[in-house]
Amino acid sequence: MRDQIMSDFLKALASRDASPGGGTTAALHVAQAAALVAGCAEDRDVVAEAQALSMHALRLAEKDAHAVTTVSRASGNPDALLDARRGACVPPADVIAAAAVVLDLVDRVPPDPRVVTDLAAAAEAARAAAVTARVSIEVQLAGLPEDTALREAVATVGEICERADRVTEAIRSGVALSR
Repeated sequence: MRDQIMSDFLKALASRDASPGGGTTAALHVAQAAALVAGCAEDRDVVAEAQALSMHALRLAEKDAHAVTTVSRASGNPDALLDARRGACVPPADVIAAAAVVLDLVDRVPPDPRVVTDLAAAAEAARAAAVTARVSIEVQLAGLPEDTALREAVATVGEICERADRVTEAIRSGVALSR
């Protein structure tokens, strides 16, 4: 997936195959968001962290695609399916955590007028990633016994959305004030 041509990836998304799908795109939202932050930051530590996060998110996209394939293959075996569904929740939970880190990094970049649109795009991509990952977890957990760690990951999505709102609103307010 890391080296796949975008048009080929979009064709794969448009196919009826189980993977890649929404969870994979959630991870790619994080990868894009982190890359945007790396391009905006002047602080070397922020750049390095954002670049590392972007690569981590690409690995999460691959893990999610594999997990969804595993769920598909396990459909005939109830015990294997249960394990596969639980396993399919791990990459999206990691995506939610990574989305929060993107917002931490956004907070560390001064809002220079030349990069504010990219910072807003990073915040909104982090939000999209977290919301999509939450849905992936909720779908996989439906009918399964309670998993506290996964429920806690899902619970943080609201905070991520609020933080993304604040970033975007601050940028929009700054633009309005400069006119």
